[in-house]
Amino acid sequence: MPDLGTDYLRSILAAAEAPCVSVYLPTNKAYPDNQRDAAKYRDLVRSAEDALKSGYPGADARELTAKLGGLADDAPFWAAAGGRGVAVLASPARFDTLYLPRNRAERVEVGETFHVKPLIRHLQSADPFHVLAVSRERCGLFEGNRDELHPLEVPGVPFTQAEAQLQATDRTRPNPRTGGPGGGGTAHPTDPNAGVAPGMATANVVADTTEFYRSVDREVLARVSNRAGLPVILIGIPENTSAFRHVSKNRFLLEDEVRIDWTHLSLNEIREKAWPVWLKHYLDRLRSIREDYGTAASRGKGTADIVEAGPAAVAGRIGTLLVDADRTLAGALDLATGAARPAGPADPQPGDMLDDLAELVLKTGGTVTVVPSDQMPTPTGLAAIYRY
Repeated sequence: MPDLGTDYLRSILAAAEAPCVSVYLPTNKAYPDNQRDAAKYRDLVRSAEDALKSGYPGADARELTAKLGGLADDAPFWAAAGGRGVAVLASPARFDTLYLPRNRAERVEVGETFHVKPLIRHLQSADPFHVLAVSRERCGLFEGNRDELHPLEVPGVPFTQAEAQLQATDRTRPNPRTGGPGGGGTAHPTDPNAGVAPGMATANVVADTTEFYRSVDREVLARVSNRAGLPVILIGIPENTSAFRHVSKNRFLLEDEVRIDWTHLSLNEIREKAWPVWLKHYLDRLRSIREDYGTAASRGKGTADIVEAGPAAVAGRIGTLLVDADRTLAGALDLATGAARPAGPADPQPGDMLDDLAELVLKTGGTVTVVPSDQMPTPTGLAAIYRY
């Protein structure tokens, strides 16, 4: 089973191996409903078979139908689906099966290219982010998305005050820490406040913490953020997050944060707390794109018309595209010219011109965002911003 990431999406977009069959269906987690998933898949395969017979008669299509049908009898595959979405992308050159973390609507497409809009939307929800957890004693760094979170092992990042102090005297000392919940900090070799008056001890603690945060911020920026370019979500009690922000120079640090004591939370609990912050960041970015579209359209540098957008996409003129996740424009775009070919009422496989447009924009280096209908700035299913 391939790893569903940007590299895989690029390989699908580059495929030139018609006929391409795309099957998407939701599955059920609980018995007895999950026993009907394979039967639903068989129904979709029959629809694909009819389309293959009418549009692609020949040995390749017959062999493809046999492969598609064989998956229906793969009991371990359906048992492992477990309420996730299933995607099957098949052609004479490939037969890929994928599990999607969330269910997608039933759909079957047969055409010159694969139907990728659900994959694009999945990759958006799987957009990674970093979580930087801070306390006075230790810090943790994590990478994740909507569905999972894992600690990062970054040699050179001091995850405890003791490590920061050791690095201050020996910058070449390797970092033995990985950070994360449950990984308690290394104790100071000696207590720097022993025999110091209470007021002075407090000042020392503040100074130590400030320098600790400054070291963490410097190393995370240099070793992680500058390389990955991902948004960073800060989590910790307000006293600590405020102190960290005071010294931070990390431009990837989001303004919103999670204000909670993270030190006793599980990875899943940290992810659940961080996701709403990332979602707000995503919606703010989407709002900005909508505003940019309005400005561009008013100046003749954007379009919501599929007839105009198709040729512009082929020419590489579209830099940013919003596509309605809940809408289909039945038909196909000519992949060489971008000309729109709306489907007729009797067409057994009408296709989706919005999906074709998204593929063309991605192939020419543009950015495509698939959004729900209520987030679209137009009623036509698309909003394109031209590069020039």
